[in-house]
Amino acid sequence: MAQIDIRQADITRLEIDAIVNGSNASLSDGAGVCGAIHHAAGPELLAECHTLGGCDTGEAKLTAAYNLPARHVIHTVGPVWRGGDHNEAVLLANCYRNSIALAEQHQLESIAFPAISCGIFGYPIEQAASIAIESTLLALHDCSHVDQVIFACFDDEVEAALIQAASHHAL
Repeated sequence: MAQIDIRQADITRLEIDAIVNGSNASLSDGAGVCGAIHHAAGPELLAECHTLGGCDTGEAKLTAAYNLPARHVIHTVGPVWRGGDHNEAVLLANCYRNSIALAEQHQLESIAFPAISCGIFGYPIEQAASIAIESTLLALHDCSHVDQVIFACFDDEVEAALIQAASHHAL
């Protein structure tokens, strides 16, 4: 089973095979973590993203990482929180599962996630943390290459929620 690490970290500074960008459907630069990733990667990332034809919610697409220390960026579109009755949990779980599947497909060994949908998309952090841990653990059962997953938390609240969610599983 892969090693799972939960810590406060700037995802744009991780030397890892792939970082995940919680993106918008057009894969353009945005606010928050998405904006920071695009800024750190440089304009080539946006140019490559424009060739991909966007991305549906819950799906994932791979690009080069350009000026980032990571080798790749996996872009996934998390759901906007609309009260929980619009398939948000399934769509958020798909973000983690499809990102890990894409890393596995490209034989990547390490991947780092931000708190997908917890910024401007408004997903409640405790619920998102539980989905992140459970869907990641399920996805890792089908992996032979991915052996390290980092949850790069942007603050104490996200880190605490992920640690609490992880405490319900034998990691």
